[in-house]
Amino acid sequence: MKLQYLLTLLIIAAVSSQVLIGQEQLLIDKVVAKVGSETILLSDVEAQYSYALEQQGIEGSPEIKCQILEAIMGQKLIVHQARLDSVIVSDDEINSQLDYRINGVLRQMNNDEAFFEEYYGMTVDKMRANLREDLEQQLLAERMQAQLMQTVNITPNEVQQFYDQIPTDSLPYLSSEVEFAEIVIQPEVNDVEKGNALKTSEELYTRIQDGESFEELAKKYSDDPGSGMNGGNLGFAPRGTFVQEFEEAAYNLDVNEVSEPVETMFGYHLIKMLEKKGTKINLQHILIAPEITDADIDLAKSKLDSIKTLITEGKISFGDAVKKFSNEDVPSYHNNGRVQNPATGKTFFKTAELPTEVYFAIEEMSIDEVSTVLEYPLPNGDVVYRIIQLQSKTKPHKANLKEDYSKIQDLAKQSKKNDYFLNWVNTKLKETYIEVDDRMQGCPNIAELTN
Repeated sequence: MKLQYLLTLLIIAAVSSQVLIGQEQLLIDKVVAKVGSETILLSDVEAQYSYALEQQGIEGSPEIKCQILEAIMGQKLIVHQARLDSVIVSDDEINSQLDYRINGVLRQMNNDEAFFEEYYGMTVDKMRANLREDLEQQLLAERMQAQLMQTVNITPNEVQQFYDQIPTDSLPYLSSEVEFAEIVIQPEVNDVEKGNALKTSEELYTRIQDGESFEELAKKYSDDPGSGMNGGNLGFAPRGTFVQEFEEAAYNLDVNEVSEPVETMFGYHLIKMLEKKGTKINLQHILIAPEITDADIDLAKSKLDSIKTLITEGKISFGDAVKKFSNEDVPSYHNNGRVQNPATGKTFFKTAELPTEVYFAIEEMSIDEVSTVLEYPLPNGDVVYRIIQLQSKTKPHKANLKEDYSKIQDLAKQSKKNDYFLNWVNTKLKETYIEVDDRMQGCPNIAELTN
């Protein structure tokens, strides 16, 4: 059987039948295929076909519809086998994933469930019920494939064989790459500025108690740019959304009650309870954030300079300095200071991927050398400071085992996994009952499955 196309689809995405929030099903459902104990409805195929046409901007064709059906059948084959092998996905896992997906959509709608219902034509609870079965099957398929892949290992000899079979003229030319570690310090607010912020928040609390509009004061004074311009509105949110101090104060408020200033890592908050609905609360808040002064910044930089001196004089290792001095909230703290490339999950960066300040800092650095103090803007807009250590650096070169063993090992292991999965699918296809409706028999790969 020539199943290469279907198998390629399975390898690229074992679960190609993704959950489509809000996709209307206007057809009267009919079973168009069976794969073992699993059925495929006409609406499943048509929904994904419409999504592909509308969202991916491709032209409609019978071939596209065939590819979609093949991909869904691939998922159903894995799900069927998962059930035979007693693979289990717990209700807690399903509920957690449902919460994550639906809450993500709600956050984009400012947690407005009425708008959600208007937009999708159903309540949040109805949407959860609609998505539950599809999500369970997706998680089953993912777990089944993960269990299969866990059995695949690669030996050094297999890595060598994989490398040797690559024609020399096909070996990729790799860009220069670096690894670096960091020690991060965030300037601390001094007591004077903290006191000023508290005083301002207390004055605003008094003005609100005297009858001034919470919304207008939020627009004028709040240091939260996201909610401030919207009158401090945070919308509905479930328990666990906010930092602990904020949440404890919020859940103790009655409807329309305003809290006294609540201190968190962000500053001082005035919180107003608008509505309670089960474990969800609808809030407004005003944030008064203490200002970081030039003196605070200078103090952080001076501390980093002192740490650098300790490292360069050999009085402490860079790794030990990370544990002793670096900000525990940055991911690198738990990786001995080594920074992970967000695009790859590895610690290697191509020079083009480096932040500009890091690129220029390491350009003339030697391995193990420590930089001067660098400004480091965080995604939330805060600015922290760091020193970095260059830990490895390669020049542009053709891929080879000596310099690139880990990369070649990953490629060899992935190739072995692909071959293993192809063989597994071929075997299970021969063992599994497959039935396809006549209207889908025009798909060549599917026709082979039923012959």
